[in-house]
Amino acid sequence: MEEENHTELSEFLLQGLSEDPQLQPMLLELFLSMYLVTLVGNLLIILAVISDSHLHTPMYFFLSNLSLADICFTSTTVPKMLVNIRAQSKDISYIGCLTQMFFFTVFGGLDNFLLMVMAYDRYAAICHPLHYTVIMNPRFCVLSVLMSWIIIFWVALAHILLMIGLNFSPGTEIPHFFCDFAQLLKVAHSDTLINYVFLYVATALLGVFPVTGILFSYSKIVSSLMQMSSTAGKYKAFSTCGSHLSVVSLFYGTGLGVYLSSSVTHSPQSSSVSSVMYTVVTPMLNPFIYSLRSKDVKGALGRLLSRAASCL
Repeated sequence: MEEENHTELSEFLLQGLSEDPQLQPMLLELFLSMYLVTLVGNLLIILAVISDSHLHTPMYFFLSNLSLADICFTSTTVPKMLVNIRAQSKDISYIGCLTQMFFFTVFGGLDNFLLMVMAYDRYAAICHPLHYTVIMNPRFCVLSVLMSWIIIFWVALAHILLMIGLNFSPGTEIPHFFCDFAQLLKVAHSDTLINYVFLYVATALLGVFPVTGILFSYSKIVSSLMQMSSTAGKYKAFSTCGSHLSVVSLFYGTGLGVYLSSSVTHSPQSSSVSSVMYTVVTPMLNPFIYSLRSKDVKGALGRLLSRAASCL
């Protein structure tokens, strides 16, 4: 029977955000608009960093990688949701579900690691300004991103290999708008102990470890600022962290909100709606945060758009 469940399974059913037919057109327009804004905003950040020599620094190298990760992170879940809303369908293939979970883990984990490395970059700039170029050399920057990719790739692959060993009933409904590991484990018909253990280990590696790194970097930054005698110097130094702090607060704040929401309400529908914040809203807002708070990015975007307009 277990073999039959495993071999005959060809698709899952995604519950989505709402089953109300009257809400579907509004949801389609809303999420399509948000997705397009996310693509355009993050793509502009990447183009601005590439095209402007003033932004060829470690901080903006990591920012361009964060924008790329955000584009891919959103593209993992939103297009399939839009297709299902448009077609009035709930299905996602078994292979499609595993693929979605793999890339969701990869790009979600990459966001965590990039935010941690960006915090370390601010720590090096404020606490060790004379050695900043030595510490944050091009080789270190490239290796830090490359190592993040490698670690996350193997963690995501191990997740998927463990999921392949589970059995599900044909037509299993997932109470979410995308294939979420935790929700999928709840509807499995196999022993999921190993999967849950690995899920907690992966959460610690991809979530708790980066958060710890970010808190450590900012504790050192605050300690260094406290030793400065000049108020203007303190403000100038800490102002360079404003954009990063805003993105970190938004990313982890929404993630914590999803966790608390699911813990308090125990409602899959409520959890799905809360998940929209970190899967769709946060990647959409990141380019605005950096372009509005950073004069360098704002200036580079202005020059990029001016060159584009002159070519038309």
